Amino acid sequence: MAANESISLEPISIGIRVKLSAMMFLQFMLFAVFWVQLPVYLDKIGVAGFQKSLILSSMGLGCLMSPIIGMIADRHFASQKVLFLLNALSAVLLLVASYTATPMLLFLVVLIFMLIYMPTWGLTNAIAMTHAPAEKLPQIRVFGSIGWFASRIFTDGAKHIFGMEGIDGTVGPNIPLVIAAIVCALGALVALTIPNTPPPAKGKPASVVDALGLRAMSLMKDRNFAFFIFASILVMFPFALYWSFFGSFLGDKGFGDVATALANWGQFAEMFLMLLVPIAILKFGIKWTMALGMIALAVRFGAFSIADAYGGNIWIYIGILVHGLIFGFFFVGGQIYVDKKAPEEIRGQAQGLIFLTTFGVGLVAGTFVYGKVIELYGWGGAMQSAGVISVIGLVLFALIFKNEFGGKEAKAAAAIADAPAADEAQGDDDE
Repeated sequence: MAANESISLEPISIGIRVKLSAMMFLQFMLFAVFWVQLPVYLDKIGVAGFQKSLILSSMGLGCLMSPIIGMIADRHFASQKVLFLLNALSAVLLLVASYTATPMLLFLVVLIFMLIYMPTWGLTNAIAMTHAPAEKLPQIRVFGSIGWFASRIFTDGAKHIFGMEGIDGTVGPNIPLVIAAIVCALGALVALTIPNTPPPAKGKPASVVDALGLRAMSLMKDRNFAFFIFASILVMFPFALYWSFFGSFLGDKGFGDVATALANWGQFAEMFLMLLVPIAILKFGIKWTMALGMIALAVRFGAFSIADAYGGNIWIYIGILVHGLIFGFFFVGGQIYVDKKAPEEIRGQAQGLIFLTTFGVGLVAGTFVYGKVIELYGWGGAMQSAGVISVIGLVLFALIFKNEFGGKEAKAAAAIADAPAADEAQGDDDE
């Protein structure tokens, strides 16, 4: 990707925008409907300790399949058909899970579900950025945040309509998992409405590396990209503390009954902050857009550290509300960067790679590390260490990572690149 690549915010057609937005809405709603309640379900049916950690780690393990699914979409089948099949299979597995109470069997079902479902996060990004400029991704991806926030309302409404409780440990089907299966089936149908997204590398020579979906690893030869991957994994350690243990933190602070609803305000703020990402990239460039997300990460754990040490709910609220800056500016900004860096024929694999390294390697490692940190040093030690890691990551990122598009640096590079062409044209005119 050239540093002087143009950044465009031109509108896309309403029809394509609606279909892509519906895809994102359903794809993230189906996960939030049951995942935030799964730990409660596990507690109710007596799953604890290592077995509980094993089931909750299945999300990260599911990311292992992301590059392979990306390769299939890059080389063999149209992406919308791959998404349809993955969602259809996921719906079946969620229904099976809703009838499963045996810990190890539940782990196997949830693990298979995650191996099928988690690659859809990278796949939907690749589809969106095929049919719209990469800079438009936040405006489309924001509907995933809306879906996540709306999942709580959706679940509560369904429970009221059916007159039943949520995940309550009964042998019969539980409502959140069943609802997730229904939403997943709807997502499969929506996938069939998406414009054809043919495999860009179909028919090209392949190797074992291609078969394993590892061609995107070649991007690591670029120092800037390699550092981006390192920074992304580093950021995932403090992010994992929030993602995996924040509900327990809220419970200890007296918010147990409203923990899920309170945490969802982070997604509510994200719905608005996500829309600022394209503007930030255009004005500040990809580097400083992502740096803003890292600043917000440091602010989050500074606020939580103060709340733990001195009390004050306002600090907890601040740490929640900056979620949109963290996820939108750093993570979605990073997904745009990956799309810009990757050649067309491996874009699906490249999106899979970033999810493998972040929500796969980084999240799993961070979850196990912070599980031990909390056990040894309590919430204060965990929050303070997460804040220190966030600041270290921010400083390293500011010093090492180079801006490659957007902002003043890219405009200056574009002016330099255009100068010889302008001189040559002037010379032709003089002749």
